[in-house]
Amino acid sequence: MVSLDNIDQKLVVENKIFPSRLMIGTGKYRNLEVARKSIAASGTSVVTAAIRRLQSSDLLAENSLLTSLDWQSLWLLPNTAGCTSAEEAIRAAALGAEICKRIGQEDNRFVKLEVIPDYQHLFPDPIGTLKAAEYLIARKYTVLPYISPDPVLARQLEELGCAAIMPLGSPIGSGQGLKNLENINIIVDNSRIPVIVDAGIGTASDAVMAMEIGADAILTNSAIAQASTPALMADSMRLAVQSGRCAYFAGRMSKINKAAASSPLSGISA
Repeated sequence: MVSLDNIDQKLVVENKIFPSRLMIGTGKYRNLEVARKSIAASGTSVVTAAIRRLQSSDLLAENSLLTSLDWQSLWLLPNTAGCTSAEEAIRAAALGAEICKRIGQEDNRFVKLEVIPDYQHLFPDPIGTLKAAEYLIARKYTVLPYISPDPVLARQLEELGCAAIMPLGSPIGSGQGLKNLENINIIVDNSRIPVIVDAGIGTASDAVMAMEIGADAILTNSAIAQASTPALMADSMRLAVQSGRCAYFAGRMSKINKAAASSPLSGISA
């Protein structure tokens, strides 16, 4: 019998504990107020933001992202979006660590590692990702690499010392859902570190599906930011992650090729 303690167990990445298994991006919102309300509705513990965008903004301005969120309850996950090479991503990661210090998270050396030279489809570069991950891990960064759903690459990054694996469900911002479900399933089954499904989530049912196969967490941005009512979609994502995790531990029934009556047939008169 499944223990409720397993279902309620918090997400652990490296040695950091997060109450929520839903991570939220900060781009594409209509305005800062919509972003703030959506993040609150999601119940998230982790928000990710592009280091380049943070660097180019006035970080301490009264109406900036960094001054509008409660960094006592949220954890910033800087990401290297926009970096096309390992070298660019490494430099961005260093800036991310400095930005974390600016908001009072002195011990935050987390980085969502993205190396994406493909501007059309935005697929990550596996070789550049491996190179940057190895360098950053050696310098005590907590690396969460964004990758195509390649089980071999996922294992290599785990063996390097990455803290989690972030396979894409489908292309960034596409809302196509989990087009690579079988490969993600293999990564989940083989991984000893958290698997966080990232990119392509379009609606709550996509999040449920990922969690039902045993993913440890979901990261989504566009599905919330571009919804008609972002805060309501954020709340639905929160519930979807919880529902999917419960379903995973409950264990779905086996599929059969014919109908099976739910009610007994005995005692029915001819």
